[in-house]
Amino acid sequence: RSLNIRTPEGVEFSLHLAGPITRFLAWLIDAACIWAALSVAGAVVRIFGAINADFGMALYTLLTFLISIGYAMLLEWVWHGQTIGKRIMQLRVMDRRGLKLQLPQVIVRNLLRVVDSLPLFYMVGGITSLFNSKAQRLGDLAAHTIVVRTPKIDLPDIDKLFPDKFNSLLDYP
Repeated sequence: RSLNIRTPEGVEFSLHLAGPITRFLAWLIDAACIWAALSVAGAVVRIFGAINADFGMALYTLLTFLISIGYAMLLEWVWHGQTIGKRIMQLRVMDRRGLKLQLPQVIVRNLLRVVDSLPLFYMVGGITSLFNSKAQRLGDLAAHTIVVRTPKIDLPDIDKLFPDKFNSLLDYP
């Protein structure tokens, strides 16, 4: 599936939309990253928990929320619509009109992850994206965003263009 966009200047281009499977694989990678961060946070919190168990539990609860929600928000904002999972799977979140992702969009789509993840393993978000023509989950619909595949661009090998030529004057002083 693709999304055709026409700019105000009359330029038309097409973006390949990410499907539910590649989005799910990116989510699995991100979930592993979040789990790793929570494991480190848990180890740090155990030190505070030894001093005061209630403080340790409150700190771990706060860190769990911040890491779970903040991971995607921070990375999508800093990396222009990508998390670690999206980078590996070559995906990017962008405005549905092809514009740059705005901070309010990042916040809205990621706060709605809580609803999308209900009741288990992103079932609501997965079902929504399966029946949506642009494979958008509820967070994407509310934030007016889409997830696209980022094409891999290979740079041309210019040495093959002129194999008999060279670019050096060292042989001719």
